[in-house]
Amino acid sequence: MTETIRIRRFNARPVIVPLNLPLLTSTGAVAKAPLVLIDCETDQGAVGHAYLFSITPSALRPLSAMVTEMSDLVAGDELLPFEVERKLTRHFTLLGLAGLQRMAQSGIDMAAWDALARSRGLPLARLLGGAPKPVKAYNSKGLGIMPAGAAVDEAHKLLAEGFHAAKIRLGRPDAREDLAVVRAVRKAVGDEVTLMCDYNQALTVTEAIHRGEMLDDEGLSWIEEPIRHDDYAGCARIADALRTPVQIGENFDSAFSMQAALSAEACDYVMPDVQRIGGVTGWLRAAALAHAAGIEMSTHLFSEVSTQLLCVTPSAHWLEYVDWADAVLASRLKIKDGFALPGEEPGNGLAWDEAAVKKYLVS
Repeated sequence: MTETIRIRRFNARPVIVPLNLPLLTSTGAVAKAPLVLIDCETDQGAVGHAYLFSITPSALRPLSAMVTEMSDLVAGDELLPFEVERKLTRHFTLLGLAGLQRMAQSGIDMAAWDALARSRGLPLARLLGGAPKPVKAYNSKGLGIMPAGAAVDEAHKLLAEGFHAAKIRLGRPDAREDLAVVRAVRKAVGDEVTLMCDYNQALTVTEAIHRGEMLDDEGLSWIEEPIRHDDYAGCARIADALRTPVQIGENFDSAFSMQAALSAEACDYVMPDVQRIGGVTGWLRAAALAHAAGIEMSTHLFSEVSTQLLCVTPSAHWLEYVDWADAVLASRLKIKDGFALPGEEPGNGLAWDEAAVKKYLVS
């Protein structure tokens, strides 16, 4: 009989770490990554890890405080992620299950699943009924808004890290400049390289259709978030008008949001963010929806845990790779020949470099 494991606490530590490649998008620049590192301590000694990306430094403290409040609610409970999720969802329903609340609860969920996997001596993928295996990945940590020449140079650098695919950020004031960058990068890297593009919600529906038609013959694998993320009717109009697939999903705040998008036929592909969709528990629900709908499902950020999750996703498509947490990690996700290689060590692949955590800790 398996021994009962109980939660002692969830610790939250805010850090701000430098990025190897600052990223400029149509919505602003990302030069540093404000992260909340979460540790799930258990009475049997297993400690689970997760991190959250707060987007802006001003959200670090309230996000950490929300994790601490949730920790107080589940301290002493059995380490059963589904039960923890049910309890926290019920408690915070009146506040609303979105925004910082959703991020914090997702972090709690990820750390709980990691602790459970470590206590069983299994990688997360095996705990969930699958196995670690190579996952197709694209490099997404660069190719922001920049001149064509700089984009060509950066594309070569990104691909040289072991990738055969990369994503270009678009959304310049002049659509012709976007087109020129896409063509310059394509000419430089060749047709064998997979390229995606991301507008970061910069356009109107009419603009998105016009610009999408300009890109339809450029061999892009998808056009990501061309308009406001929750305008599913508008996204459906764009998807219907373009030959290039439309990708959305990083802002789904639950499987219910994803179901609404699928019902509206708002996209050709989906890419939930494990921090917003509800952690591992929310991801599993979203993966079931994608499978039932026959739609490919990729990831957004959080490369380490997302690699494990794609191993158990029936319609797994692409891993979005970024290295934004590398500065505080004891080991890094391995990339080889265009694939991310999750390991067989217990858990989700995260372990902290405590000296680095101390260096970047926000007091």
